[in-house]
Amino acid sequence: MLRRIVKCPTRRVCGALRTLELAPHGISVMRVNWIAMKCFFILSTLIFSICFSETSVADADSRQLVQFPGMMQQHMLMNMRDHLAAINEILEDMAKGQLDGAAEVAESRLGMSSLESHGASHMARFMPEGMRNAGNDMHRAASQFALKAQEGDALAAYGALSEITSACVACHSAYRIR
Repeated sequence: MLRRIVKCPTRRVCGALRTLELAPHGISVMRVNWIAMKCFFILSTLIFSICFSETSVADADSRQLVQFPGMMQQHMLMNMRDHLAAINEILEDMAKGQLDGAAEVAESRLGMSSLESHGASHMARFMPEGMRNAGNDMHRAASQFALKAQEGDALAAYGALSEITSACVACHSAYRIR
């Protein structure tokens, strides 16, 4: 390491002298420390502004808010969590090569035959048309997936599975219930 004595850049008022250690490539240790402190300050400021800003994330959320009565909102969230769990089970079954099991989960928990168990008819009247359409697209895609999976063609089944998740993404990108 090279050493040289310079005026301390952090003590401009007093003009103190300091020894700077220079690494072989010429960057001073003091400069590296200054960059680290600057990054820490910027990061701290960012975190502080996020935590204590007057607008919440929900205020900045541009998705359409769909309001359900209290119990119905909880029911809807339960359904969404079950849909996610069902997709996970489908993926697990497909990874094991159990396409028939994936088809059964898809139809019974996501497909058109699952609508009654989800209470879809009484929830639909609170949904805007686009949300209803996205939901129907997802349920139809799940039934189509079940048929493809029963045929035993894994590649075609994966393609059909992406139709289910595309409907989920479309709905969750446009609507929120909180």
